[in-house]
Amino acid sequence: MSLQELENSIAKLAPSELAKFREWFLDFDAAQFDKRIETDANDGRLDSLADAAIREHSAGKSTSL
Repeated sequence: MSLQELENSIAKLAPSELAKFREWFLDFDAAQFDKRIETDANDGRLDSLADAAIREHSAGKSTSL
């Protein structure tokens, strides 16, 4: 199925089905994001960001939430 076919199918959904699809897609998208962050963290791709944050905190440049 092409992207255009998918878009056309979604556009034809009844409001209640669109709401169910929206909820499913938000959950799906969040899970994909979580997997990517986990992979990036495990592969060390976030180490430089974490190191920079720790340096800024150690230098007193952070604030309490």
